[in-house]
Amino acid sequence: MQIKIINKSNHELPTYETLASAGMDLRANISESIILKPLDRTIVKTGLFIELPIGYEAQVRPRSGLAAKKGITVLNSPGTIDADYRGEIGVILVNLSNEDFTIENGERIAQLVIAKHERAEWFEVEELTETSRGAGGFGSTGVK
Repeated sequence: MQIKIINKSNHELPTYETLASAGMDLRANISESIILKPLDRTIVKTGLFIELPIGYEAQVRPRSGLAAKKGITVLNSPGTIDADYRGEIGVILVNLSNEDFTIENGERIAQLVIAKHERAEWFEVEELTETSRGAGGFGSTGVK
């Protein structure tokens, strides 16, 4: 699949690091470093603009290494970029650690996954089909 992209950053286009990778790393495109204090959040621009086909979305997800090692994650994870959005891709990062985190220009801050999606059509009814689980949620299946 080909997707139109404008790259106004000083960095290469996102790429898949391996043949089986689902996501591509997004890099910070900033003129000066950003210090993200504990529990602070900020929108980090990427310099990328995309045109997705209808029926697809781009999901902005955390990088597991940043989350595990530094406590940095994507606040609205996954962030959704709709097919009709034409603005710059921004990443809402939050620092969940107890230490300041410095974001540098070119740093890999998130990953982007392109995904096909369906559009639902609601069919209103008076009752739903019974299941053994029923209305149980949030751990009610007994799996630990």
